[in-house]
Amino acid sequence: MGMTIAVSGKGGSGKTTVASMIVRVLLEHAGQQGVLCIDADPNSCLAMALGVEPDTTVAELREQARNKPTNEAGMDRMRSFEYGLQRAITEAQGFDLVTMGQPEGPSCYCAVNNMLRKVLDQASAKYPFVVVDNEAGMEHLSRRTTNNVDFLCVVSEPTEVGKITARRICGLTRRLPISVGKVGILWNKTSAEPTGGEEEGEFSVLGRVPEDPLVLDASKRGASVFSLPADSAAFSAVRAMVEEVLAQRPESDVSRLARMISGGS
Repeated sequence: MGMTIAVSGKGGSGKTTVASMIVRVLLEHAGQQGVLCIDADPNSCLAMALGVEPDTTVAELREQARNKPTNEAGMDRMRSFEYGLQRAITEAQGFDLVTMGQPEGPSCYCAVNNMLRKVLDQASAKYPFVVVDNEAGMEHLSRRTTNNVDFLCVVSEPTEVGKITARRICGLTRRLPISVGKVGILWNKTSAEPTGGEEEGEFSVLGRVPEDPLVLDASKRGASVFSLPADSAAFSAVRAMVEEVLAQRPESDVSRLARMISGGS
């Protein structure tokens, strides 16, 4: 199983932009196996940030599977859903993307979510890295439709409202039905310099991403994260954070990832 990085934050905080930057950095470490990206935000903007166009969403497939007639063993529904998920994986240069789509309605989706968890667990096992772009409420994780999370990055603007929201999201991790490893806050769109070793309550500050006119220009043009120059101030800050997280991985995990990348068992 590879390393799972989840990104969360309220709308407008720059969460999806940061998530796409994390993907770009990880691609340099992933080798030929690449990165699995899961867009679990109902706004579904990760595809645009990565410069791809998904054919369908898991939500659409989930609705079709829930309404599909099935035999007593339920195999028709399972096979249909698994086949559909293969179509829902958008393949790109170095990474694959799964777009979750809109949240569930009032009907029961327990059986379909169990299928989704099984398929996603099998898929994520093939990649050295998985990046999950969540909404602030982290519904995707709360419904346990993916693996445990090794690292949760909470993106927030350094305002009082942003700080309150970031603390709430961090606190929510205690109530998730999955294991979450390291949790930290990344202050985004700030002019303040990092001081190192900061704490925000009981949660660590992962870093500060400066306001970057290159990121704003790319957003206005609808350009992907790959259009940013490598020395972009914002991208450089995210790169530093990711490199630090990777450096803190246990030696056994680092060795295992190296074997995966080199094609070993």
